[in-house]
Amino acid sequence: MILCGIELKSNTAILSTIEVINTDVTLIDTSVKKITLENDEDKNSILKFQDEIDDYLEKNHVDKIALKKRAKKGNFAGGAVTFKSEVIIQLNTVCEFVFVTSQAISRYTKANEVIFPKELNKYQEQAYLSSLLLV
Repeated sequence: MILCGIELKSNTAILSTIEVINTDVTLIDTSVKKITLENDEDKNSILKFQDEIDDYLEKNHVDKIALKKRAKKGNFAGGAVTFKSEVIIQLNTVCEFVFVTSQAISRYTKANEVIFPKELNKYQEQAYLSSLLLV
């Protein structure tokens, strides 16, 4: 099974894709690690972002997405652009989609010793942890 974890930061979707066979987890080291929504007010830019997301999911044969959920209000609330990006990802035509919470990620890291692959960039860690929650 191929799983993709996504974290949204501003206008960028940070991606981490893993393959799970039985209980073995392997990072798929893709050339694309981020997809950016250049202009959230321009229809062509939004459609380009949607196409890039769908292309990434198809090309990497992703079975399921885990998107790290953001707060809707309060100090750590997500911005409007991240919510637009979230909807575009939710409406992908390629695979299943689920939200994961920061609390679930914290519980997972406390209960499991997580060793990050060497190929994983520091900025991809939350996306990687999100994908691990689907294992």
